[in-house]
Amino acid sequence: MTLQLPIVSARVFTSLATAGKQFSRKFSVTRKNNMRYVQYKLKSGGPQHLGAQLSPGGDIIDISAVDSTIPNNLVDFLKAGSSTYEKSKRIIGESKSVTSLSSAVLLAPITNNDKVVCVGLNYSGHCDEQNIPYPKEPMYFSKFSSVVVGPNDNVVIPPITNSVDWEVELAVVIGRTAKAIREDQVQDYIFGYTVAQDISARDWQKKRNNGQMLLGKSMDTFCPLGPAVVTKSKVDVNNLNIKSWVNGVLKQNGNTSEMIFKVNFLVAYLSQIVTLYPGDVILTGTPAGVGVHRKPPEFLKPGDVLESEIEGIGRLRNEIV
Repeated sequence: MTLQLPIVSARVFTSLATAGKQFSRKFSVTRKNNMRYVQYKLKSGGPQHLGAQLSPGGDIIDISAVDSTIPNNLVDFLKAGSSTYEKSKRIIGESKSVTSLSSAVLLAPITNNDKVVCVGLNYSGHCDEQNIPYPKEPMYFSKFSSVVVGPNDNVVIPPITNSVDWEVELAVVIGRTAKAIREDQVQDYIFGYTVAQDISARDWQKKRNNGQMLLGKSMDTFCPLGPAVVTKSKVDVNNLNIKSWVNGVLKQNGNTSEMIFKVNFLVAYLSQIVTLYPGDVILTGTPAGVGVHRKPPEFLKPGDVLESEIEGIGRLRNEIV
């Protein structure tokens, strides 16, 4: 049985959006106060902290280490609402406690979240390289949130696959609970964006065990995220260069303008089906250049270095082991 959702209509978004009004007010983020939120530990040891950078690669302004009432992880921070966010902005403005980036280990900026949702076939170039038509509605699938790793962590190839591929993606981070919202409301529910790698075991995704999308996408370490969640105000999601390299060789070189379904549509559509919670992550698709569609196909192997970058957001560097 095929589920038919008439939600491509703006009128349907309008009629279903009233449920979203019950939730807390939106995060107020201005261009002036654009920040990069990170989770980190000190190399010397100790607990996880929540902090912020004012620029890519900059030192970390301590937040949770300064005020113990602020959660040390971003998901709980988002759940705490806009008053906690405003408190963090004041701490960042004062910058009384700063940790050198060289003395910190950056963790994935989002952990222990409810959902990691992915969108397939959402770049025109990625469809073109497969010689397939563009989808008429978005195709969603998921990863287990437990497979998320940090921006510099290793990606482990399990012995059950020899066809591990790369897919750099723009990831949306939800800031507050969203259900049945319209496209024109979506930005009120987004906290920011980060860089993701949708690592894929193509043999499991396409052939093994009848073709298991979930299993092929959800092996341990198959979702590097980071290095930071950049608040939305300075991010033009419809015009960002997006690239990946393997061992310094450029493999993917696209732009988010190639998205078939734009960010606002993707989030609004998904919210008709499932409630989105603070910290949920939505991977929005990948441009052309993945390994499986090269001639001959190319796959990651132990010793490779995979780098992924999105303009203005950041860069991942993951060794394959």
